[in-house]
Amino acid sequence: MTYFGILLPFVIAPMLLLLVRYIRGARPGLQRRAGELDWRYPYLVVLIHVILAVVYTTPWDNYLVATGVWWYDPSLVLGVRLGWVPVEEYFFFIAQTMLTGFWALTLMQLKWLRVASPIRSNVKGRMWAFLFAGSLWLASTAALLSGWRSGTYLTLILTWALVPVMIQLLFGADILLANWRLIALTVTPITIYLWLVDMIAIRSGTWTIDPVQTIGIYFGALPIEEMVFFLMTNLMVGFGVVLAQSSEGRARVRAWREKLIAFEPGVKVRIGLRK
Repeated sequence: MTYFGILLPFVIAPMLLLLVRYIRGARPGLQRRAGELDWRYPYLVVLIHVILAVVYTTPWDNYLVATGVWWYDPSLVLGVRLGWVPVEEYFFFIAQTMLTGFWALTLMQLKWLRVASPIRSNVKGRMWAFLFAGSLWLASTAALLSGWRSGTYLTLILTWALVPVMIQLLFGADILLANWRLIALTVTPITIYLWLVDMIAIRSGTWTIDPVQTIGIYFGALPIEEMVFFLMTNLMVGFGVVLAQSSEGRARVRAWREKLIAFEPGVKVRIGLRK
């Protein structure tokens, strides 16, 4: 099966359906807020995640292909490459991010899944969550640098994916905990669905994962590394969308921005003159 034969019906088509469903569900709000920027905000959130996904994933994925962690059948792609990676892969970055993002936004349209703020800000809890993720990152990176051949793909995934997760936890682990049902319903079904899509692609030979650089645990045709990959990528998008949609998250961004402005030399001078 060609790469676009996987991409179009299994990723792009459901993404477009979710986009249409979300737009239809948001239509009353759009009419009430005509002329305001608020109605555009969720779309901007997804767009920012798409840009971050492409920028952050491109060098990492190119490294995977260049080192033979995974490869694709040249006869099943268009033949247009950007770096080491076929152009279809970039469409996958974009479509998966939008699929997960608009699935999360669609869930948020349900009253019982509206984004909640934590009862109180928990700085200590955020720090502990950050340290826990950081310890996993250190363990993964140490295993990767040790030359553990069969663990190459797994450690590359964890070392790459845990960095943004650490930042998200430090910023809003308490917000994410307050919305654990929303997070679970965002990540779980999309992740399982993409596991099935990935299994179809691997069985049809669209792409292949190097067995030498994996630990050898499979669920059907699916190596556990691919399961971890889709779990982590959907977590990153799910966490990001929930944090961005949270009123508490937006308030923290404003507070941090004001603190940064307060430390600008020009502002200090003006304050001093006023005194």
